[in-house]
Amino acid sequence: MATEKWVLMVTAQTPTNIAVIKYWGKRDEVRILPVNDSISVTLDPDHLCTVTTVAVSPAFDRDRMWLNGKEISLSGSRYQNCLREIRSRAGDVEDKEKGIKIGKEDWKKLHLHIASHNNFPTAAGLASSAAGFACLVFSLAKLMNVDEDPSHLSAIARQGSGSACRSLFGGFVKWTMGSKEDGSDSVAVQLADEKHWDDLVIIIAVVSSRQKETSSTSGMRESVETSLLLQHRAKEVVPKRILQMEEAIKNRDFASFTQLTCTDSNQFHAVCLDTSPPIFYMNDTSHRIISLVEKWNRSEGTPQVAYTFDAGPNAVLIARNRKVAVQLLQGLLYYFPPKSDTDMKSYVVGDNSILKEAGLDGASGVENLQPPPEIKDNIGSQDQKGEVSYFICTRPGKGPIVLHDQTQALLNPETGLPK
Repeated sequence: MATEKWVLMVTAQTPTNIAVIKYWGKRDEVRILPVNDSISVTLDPDHLCTVTTVAVSPAFDRDRMWLNGKEISLSGSRYQNCLREIRSRAGDVEDKEKGIKIGKEDWKKLHLHIASHNNFPTAAGLASSAAGFACLVFSLAKLMNVDEDPSHLSAIARQGSGSACRSLFGGFVKWTMGSKEDGSDSVAVQLADEKHWDDLVIIIAVVSSRQKETSSTSGMRESVETSLLLQHRAKEVVPKRILQMEEAIKNRDFASFTQLTCTDSNQFHAVCLDTSPPIFYMNDTSHRIISLVEKWNRSEGTPQVAYTFDAGPNAVLIARNRKVAVQLLQGLLYYFPPKSDTDMKSYVVGDNSILKEAGLDGASGVENLQPPPEIKDNIGSQDQKGEVSYFICTRPGKGPIVLHDQTQALLNPETGLPK
């Protein structure tokens, strides 16, 4: 392995994803095998992503990891499973420029440093663990020259966080539950890439960026043990919905897509309520956003916006096109205005060019907004300041990529320690 002073690094960026047909419940807790198939939309990594730098050096004395600047333990089974699976598939690596040669057997003896950063809140129901574990597996696979396609890698990422398997692809992704006991057929596949349905605009209302009270892992376990509705959902409901959703995506049928997305989100939260003790992920603000969207869709006669909520109160709203997204943002800002001293560009982040289209790039824009005309009965007045922390405007996006610009690396190339 040549000189003992070298550090070899790879930095990658991986998107997060939002399920439109939900994964909730495992049939195998260790291998993380789900009780049903699920389908998700990958979000544009320019707006929501995890960046991970992985480094190897003979100078490292143990595996270490830093998440958002803080060192965390790698002793948990999920990290250990991912590291073991990737190491077992490692190939030969040679960097002629640095005079480094690593044989596949050497990887078992070498230690790793890992630094990861999310550009959005961790553990608040925005699938941070999905992007995190997908990025860990993808970047390690690149570092170790693992010769596997994204579906095979997805089976490794799944062992870190179930929904991570869906973040190894862009666009629209299906996680097939599989039937084998070893989980080898429980993998993600891409249904369509991000360009397939590029009219869609996604607005996320971050209602709370606090860590949730009931983690997804313990919530799922309790639902599997106590909810009869979950058993009915997995066996009778989801298999039909998966086929209908695949068809809706293929045909870009927004009416069917909306009906399935909203219904499935509501059923997932009904399963949480059917759990003993009941789990509450949504709050009053979440319910008011649902009411706003439902009334608007009904008044238009055809669905304009789909809503879906993961295990948290944050609303993911999918608008059929840019024009609808502008109207949606105006309605949301009328009902959930920022506090008076807030800069609009920090209240609407991501693709905030939408502010100009909505006539909201000036400070007085929000005060001049009129109530949406189609909503006759009030869902609340303009006194809801502070109920939404901020909005993210995004769209369907691409899968993981390697970042070749060394300035984006999170570890120092000389020491392999955080910058």
